[in-house]
Parts: sequence; C-alpha cells; structure tokens
Amino acid sequence: MRALIMEQNDDGLAEPQIKDIPESDLPEGDVLVRVEYSTLNYKDGLCLSPKGGGLVRKYPHVPGIDFAGTVEASESPDFKPGDKVVLTGWRVGEVHWGGYAEKARVKSDWLVPLPEGLSTRQAMAVGTAGFTAMLAVMALEDQGLTPDKGPVLVTGASGGVGSVATAILAHLGYEVAAVTGRPEGADYLKSLGATQIVARDDISETVKRPLESETWAGCIDAVGGSMLARVLGQMKYGGSVAAIGLAGGADLPATVIPFLLRGVNLLGIDSVMQPKDNRIRCWTRIASDLPMEKLEEMVRPATLEDLPALGAAILKGGVKGRVLVEL
Repeated sequence: MRALIMEQNDDGLAEPQIKDIPESDLPEGDVLVRVEYSTLNYKDGLCLSPKGGGLVRKYPHVPGIDFAGTVEASESPDFKPGDKVVLTGWRVGEVHWGGYAEKARVKSDWLVPLPEGLSTRQAMAVGTAGFTAMLAVMALEDQGLTPDKGPVLVTGASGGVGSVATAILAHLGYEVAAVTGRPEGADYLKSLGATQIVARDDISETVKRPLESETWAGCIDAVGGSMLARVLGQMKYGGSVAAIGLAGGADLPATVIPFLLRGVNLLGIDSVMQPKDNRIRCWTRIASDLPMEKLEEMVRPATLEDLPALGAAILKGGVKGRVLVEL
C-alpha cells in the first residue's frame, strides 16, 4: 500500500517520504478502510513539519487527520465490507496513523456511516474543516440564532472552516459578513454567499472600549486573539460567538463586560472528541444544508506528492478553501 510516511533523520527531524509499506505495518483497530480521499488541515500542516508541531508522539508516522473510504474488513458488528465511512478527529493523524495512505486500520467507534446522498469525495471536500463549521452553526442555532436576528460574522472566512461556514449560513438564509485580509478574496467569498466583506484590519485592532455598537447576531471565529476580543464587544444582546480556531493567537485580551452587560455567549467548538450521536447529527445536517455546488468552488485537488509543500503553505495562511487529496 502506498503512503506518505514521516520518518526521522539522524538529526531527529521528520521528513516526508512516499513509499510502499506492508499492510501489516498499520496500527491496531477492528476496521480496515480502503481510503479514497483525505484532506489538508492546519493540524496536518503541523504534523508534516520537521518537529511534528508538537502533535506527533512517535515515528514513523502517517499523517492525515480525516479520511473517507470503503470498509475492506471488519471485526465490528457496526460495519461490514463495502460500507462507506468517514472519519474525523479522535487524534487520528496525530497519535494514530491517519489518512495519507491507501488503507487505514482504526477503531470502529471512530467511524461514522456516510450519510445518504453524500459521496466519499464530497465528504472529504467537507472534511474536518466543514465538520467543524457545521458544529459551530449548530451551536449558534442551539443558542437561539435565527436569520431574522441579524448578520452573522465569519472571521478567517477564506480558510477551510470559514469558507464552509459562509456557504452553509448563506444557504440557510443568514446575512453573512466575511472577514478576510486578502483583497483578492472578496469575489470568492461573495460567490459563497457573503453579503458583506469586512477588512481584517478594520476589526483586528486591540479593544479600546469594552462595548461598541451592537452589530452581530452571531459569529463563527477562527482567529481568536485580539480579533475575538474586539468582536465580543460588538455582539448584539444575547448573541453568541462560536470559537473554532486561534490563527491570531491563543491569548484573549478582553474584559468580562460583554458577558455581564449584554449576556454574550462564548461557545467553544471541539471537533476531535465529539460524541458519536452528535457526529451523526452533524454529518446529516451537512448532507442537507451545505450546497454542494458551492463546495465544489472551494476544492483544490492534490496528490500525496503535493502535501509537503501544501503543508508548509497552510501554516503561513497560503491555502484558500479546501484541499482534496485523492488516494
């Protein structure tokens, strides 16, 4: 089986190699999946780096934090050969070998049956990024967000999560304000359904006042840092922010005033350890609420050979939309 495998050199730094490895090298698990597609996420970029981004614990290692494919063999009553499945999270691709190989052996509890109407290619065009985006939309809805409440802000909108979030929200009838630092990205975001483009510099300044004009009914934030702090002070009364990333830093230089005086909610979104029931709920929503024609506009095809360069690029913010890796 062909795989991209990270192996340490004499200096203790990991280097990617594409080689044929025996199926017997795969780690333990009760389901063997023939991988058809995987993707590239920020975490994958870290795992492809010489030091593994602090995520990889043991070498040699196969990265790829998500994949979709067909069950080839199963010791689990939940799956049988021929079943189409998708996997995201559970630290696969970090501490357990992942999707950058033609086959993967994993625990059955980590797999979700592919929803009806969704192909394995579409599932990985969605990938962890789109899965996270839908989790964020669901969390905002669970807190009472509806299209009539007002505009929803999406930060880091040109990235994988932001792109899918923009398309989902627009499809559901929300007015979407997309934040980007790329002037050339405005047309792309408008094609996904954004009705307003917000320049990153206009919203990334350090908080000057704990409360500003009530502007956003909801927000999906991929940036964190000073931008998230600023957005908290711009939320409408009772509005919610779903925090899904920290591209702008892990610090939060904010005050508690928006929480106390406007009842703002800060919702943490974790895609790695989500319970299986909510995973199934999320993928069902993706199949019904993500316009597939918009998804196709985000896709950039890639092969295993492309991944080392793309991994370095994504860490520098140089990848737009969704990278789809065909195995």
